[in-house]
Amino acid sequence: MSETYIARSQAIASRLLGNEMMVMSVIDSTFFSLNEAATLIWESADGCTELMDIVEQKICPTFQVDPETALHDALQFVRQLSQHDILKVSSRPLNEAASVKIPA
Repeated sequence: MSETYIARSQAIASRLLGNEMMVMSVIDSTFFSLNEAATLIWESADGCTELMDIVEQKICPTFQVDPETALHDALQFVRQLSQHDILKVSSRPLNEAASVKIPA
């Protein structure tokens, strides 16, 4: 699998409530309530950290899940939010590359 970098879009509004993040697209008013695992990914989406590193360093130890399952779930989450332009996705750090869509 190629590297995947993610960054939060600038066209969103978000608020942390407890351990869950509420995210809304200001473009189409799409609203997402992120669970604790998705919130960890969201908070780590700096455009410079590879998604697999986020999964291995934050998701797996926190939720005691194997890396393969966690990465599969993380990619589904990223795909869903990138379809609404809430997350930007690239095969290179986002400060160096244009964003790309993850194939379905």
